[in-house]
Amino acid sequence: MIDLNVIGKKYGPRSFEYTWKDTVLYALGIGAQAEELQFIYENVKGGLKVFPSFSVVTGSPLFKELFKEMKNVDFSRFIHGEQGIKLHRPIPPEGKTLVEGGITDIYDKGKGALFIWRMKVMTERGELLAEAEAGIFYVGEGGFGGDPGPKAEALEPPKGTQPDFTASYFIPGNQAALYRLCGDINPLHVDPDFAKMGGFPRPILHGLCTYGHAVRAILYNACQGDVERFKEFKARLSGVVYPGDTLVTEGWRDKEGRYLIQCRTERGVVLSHAYARVE
Repeated sequence: MIDLNVIGKKYGPRSFEYTWKDTVLYALGIGAQAEELQFIYENVKGGLKVFPSFSVVTGSPLFKELFKEMKNVDFSRFIHGEQGIKLHRPIPPEGKTLVEGGITDIYDKGKGALFIWRMKVMTERGELLAEAEAGIFYVGEGGFGGDPGPKAEALEPPKGTQPDFTASYFIPGNQAALYRLCGDINPLHVDPDFAKMGGFPRPILHGLCTYGHAVRAILYNACQGDVERFKEFKARLSGVVYPGDTLVTEGWRDKEGRYLIQCRTERGVVLSHAYARVE
């Protein structure tokens, strides 16, 4: 049975301290190349910049704290289904942040329960840097008579219309092994035997690594590399990416300041129901 008492319980604020090496490691973990100096070189002219999706990494210890407290659950049945971030100001390349969050809703989706996790990332003085929201699907735990939740906005790309931008990134064989050093050390992403136990022929890429590649594509193609213009990105993690795949991110200008986003590999769509808001 799901413990609904976790709804509304606040975790944090907790301190998250990091250095420029952590933000550079994250950049490399989501595929940054040697020429992307503003994200990988600590002495770059104008100062080191941070990819907006690093905000999710700052909250990983808090997220783990929550799940450690949950009793009588089968963690193998949890699937990261959705992720969103909202940026209020650029993330500093190093320093200390305060992170707080918690489960705000648990929706009954019939075949499973959808946990909504929301968190805030702040400076030490309490200034809001970023907000993040994750949808975690607990397979097989639906049907408890709960609220099914709001109907999702239709965010399908327009059929028959060419995207306003397309970015293709090859995912090298060591990408998941590198990304796991950013905090998610689930053996599913590195151990072939463990991956087969989970029903996969080989280790898969982290969903948040795929998400980070999409953030890179949006930043360069819709924001011209300016992190201050990147405001929001929300997506459904709808498919599996393997090292060795080529990830194609496409964006269609939907309305002023917003793009509809879709990511795919040769096997199909892997990020869907997605939008980015830029300035």
